[in-house]
Amino acid sequence: MYVKRTQSGWLLLAALALLIQGCATTGPSGGMSQGERRAVELAVEGRHDEAAGQYIGLASSAAGPERDRLTLLAVEQWLDAGDGRRARSAMADVAPPTDPAIRAIWDSNRAALLLWEGRPDAALDLLRRLAAQPLPTDRRIRVESLRGDAWFQKSDPVRAVNLYLQLEQSLDDEPRILAVRQRLWAGLLVSNPQIMRASSQFASSDIIRGWLTLGSLAVTTGQQGIGWNSGLASWQGEYPAHPGQSVIETLEGVDPGLFEYPRQVALLLPLSGERATLGDAIQNGFMASYYRTSTALPEAQQIRVYDIVSAGSAGAAYERAVNDGAEFVVGPLLRGSVAGVASRGVLPVPVLTLNNLPDNLSAPVGLYQFALSPEDEAAAAAQRAILDGKMRGVALIPNSDWGRRLLAAFVDEYEVLGGTLLEHRYYTPTDQDFAFEIQNLMGLALSQQRFERLRANIGGTIQFDPRRRGDAEFVFIAADARVGRLLKSQLKFHYSGDLPVYATSRIYARDGRSNSDLNGVGFADTPWTIDPQASLADLPATFSEYWPDQQSLLLSRLHAMGYDAYLLANALYNGGSLPATQGSTGLLYIDETGKIRRQLPWAEFENGTPRAKPADGESPILDPETEPSGIEVISGNGRPVGPTSTVRR
Repeated sequence: MYVKRTQSGWLLLAALALLIQGCATTGPSGGMSQGERRAVELAVEGRHDEAAGQYIGLASSAAGPERDRLTLLAVEQWLDAGDGRRARSAMADVAPPTDPAIRAIWDSNRAALLLWEGRPDAALDLLRRLAAQPLPTDRRIRVESLRGDAWFQKSDPVRAVNLYLQLEQSLDDEPRILAVRQRLWAGLLVSNPQIMRASSQFASSDIIRGWLTLGSLAVTTGQQGIGWNSGLASWQGEYPAHPGQSVIETLEGVDPGLFEYPRQVALLLPLSGERATLGDAIQNGFMASYYRTSTALPEAQQIRVYDIVSAGSAGAAYERAVNDGAEFVVGPLLRGSVAGVASRGVLPVPVLTLNNLPDNLSAPVGLYQFALSPEDEAAAAAQRAILDGKMRGVALIPNSDWGRRLLAAFVDEYEVLGGTLLEHRYYTPTDQDFAFEIQNLMGLALSQQRFERLRANIGGTIQFDPRRRGDAEFVFIAADARVGRLLKSQLKFHYSGDLPVYATSRIYARDGRSNSDLNGVGFADTPWTIDPQASLADLPATFSEYWPDQQSLLLSRLHAMGYDAYLLANALYNGGSLPATQGSTGLLYIDETGKIRRQLPWAEFENGTPRAKPADGESPILDPETEPSGIEVISGNGRPVGPTSTVRR
């Protein structure tokens, strides 16, 4: 599926190949070789990279038009796999064919590559001419599907859906029909939910309106949580005979238990005093999630926000929330406050804290812990090193409790995965020169000593180039942006600039300084910060517009934490179970101790900017026509959480 992903360009996303037998054009004899039959089977199974490899292998032993045909079928599979680079490279080896059947494959691949480049109008011109020709059914399906993709890319989902419906009406077998619906569904999932919602109001048929409504619901909720499940149930009731029902049946079923959600949620935060800025950021993220989700709930849900500073303590705020009828409590935020709630022992109402307990305290029954833990980021760095094939490394760590915690988390994960940390060195974060630590870590001091001994034995002038140790394949550094810039530059100066450097999110700062010295450094961070999923892509910009004073990276990550905390509260209310869920702070899951763990995406600095590696007018968070009621700030500053909020003071 070819759609817009970011303002910087168009990418091939959500490639969903049609599951169609016989999509390949048969050879000159009209038959199909065993090797080609295997390629078709791989394509049907969705193993497009393997199918492309099979086709290109067959092409290497063919000649003339047959070689071109097989190469073009490989290009088609690479496109379906999302590998535009290889598709373009192979396509360049094929001259425009003269055989009409092969030329049809060539033209459809050209159109797909135009979509890859973000040129839907050029692709549509080519596809219109191609659609006017007599084509085999399978080739026509692909051409019409690409036309639908082009209209999705042009942000006209009504035209796209209408094209797919016309295509479906021309088919008479269920496998092809379902495949067309699946591809339509993939286009909806990467479309703008506001455009789909607005377009549905003017749709010419219930079928088009149903598709657009379903797509908007899926993108807005990320297909998870109570909003998705309850909204989907409502949609199924409103459109009982809609063709989208066949697509829903292929998704994970709706669990009726997920409709059980707390009717009243308490949010305990510091909303006054020196930590109020942190509490405000969490609250804004939490409320954004509430506004986006709760309109789909069958019954109203009330959010009551308690300022733990005004209440005197987190424990006192918890007790008041319980007495007020809370069925689930989120917070507090600070570790000391978390310990205060946990020390109460029996918790009559379950709690999702926004920090971890101190190591010397055990969590009582009903207490779940959710923290933006730097240990998760260190573990993610270890996982990335293994994925990159780096099995031996060294580390530079600050001589602090934070540094030792990160080192332990990195080593624990790295060694479990089969890696070996050869050595580490502690540095003093307030220093400017880390030559001593780097030289000893990289074996340069030993190299210098060997040189001195050799010169003493031989005498005279000797050419000497220090050599770093040869067994280290990367460096893990735990550092903030200031120290990280120094360490990266000094590693280069000390003959270690060729080694990959892995870090944590603290390496990234919006402090007004250039990050060009960090080019090549990789780190894990929240999706919200570096690669928000489609359902959240508009939120960072919206928060920047309405809360310009909360744009530091710390507060941005707290927005993401608040957003996920609301979704987690509703999920954990159902007995503490939590399937792996993609959130704005990472892929979330719960461990046996009740801690919420995160798997994080990866970014690297390129030209001084982090790049994710393989997301006017009215706020899309707050819709004045559908805004839910029932939010109450019990104490604190009582600020509204959005430009049109109905928060009661």
